[in-house]
Amino acid sequence: MVKIGVAGKGGTGKTTLASLILLSLLRMKQKPILAVDADPNSNFAENLGIKSPRSVVEIVTEIEKIKNNLPYGIEKAQYLEIKIQEAIKEEEGFDLLVMGRTEGPGCYCYANNLLREWMSKLEINYKFVVMDNEAGMEHMARRTSGDLDILFIVSLCDKVSLRTAESIYKMINSLQLNIKKVYLVLNEFLYKKNLDNLNFPVPIIFKLPFDEEIYKLSEENKGILNLPEDSIAYIVVSEFIKKLILERNL
Repeated sequence: MVKIGVAGKGGTGKTTLASLILLSLLRMKQKPILAVDADPNSNFAENLGIKSPRSVVEIVTEIEKIKNNLPYGIEKAQYLEIKIQEAIKEEEGFDLLVMGRTEGPGCYCYANNLLREWMSKLEINYKFVVMDNEAGMEHMARRTSGDLDILFIVSLCDKVSLRTAESIYKMINSLQLNIKKVYLVLNEFLYKKNLDNLNFPVPIIFKLPFDEEIYKLSEENKGILNLPEDSIAYIVVSEFIKKLILERNL
């Protein structure tokens, strides 16, 4: 099992990259795949063009309200297990699990702990796990991502995004997280600059080019799963995924 995470500042295109990675794996028949939306501002499903399932947070909130009136003979942990299993959305070649957001100023700690616990149980059933993480750095501090084989840190080609990307990388090291490979992905959606000599602590694995096809799908309210194979961004991402698969003899 190979576990891939995508992180970065909000608005840098991390969900788009996660969707492109998933699409690449699907077209290369690297199934089954578990897609995880670990961002409280959940839009992984929308980006893929599918209906979002009930979230872990919704389930936890519901069970907290009825915890004293659960079905007879069922403990809270067992009931949670049943409901979370029901919330996993099954699609062609992949399943989707959504964390969701709390209503109001509530803490995500319980939901994060649940997500980590269920990830460890679920991921052994899949060939790949693709996780779209929360924008910023808090998910790293809370260790929501758990162990990762690869983490892509996505950044626009501007100083603010790059500073956030560097801060995420430094936090990974300071927390001694078990992430085997960390790469920087530059999204050229808004800026096109020559940053080949960028002084960044991890290598730029590829630049994600502006893609008219992705923009068109967004305008038509369609998901990335409908992206044609000659899409520029898809070609860039799929080439890296193909290399990854060859390196690991998958």
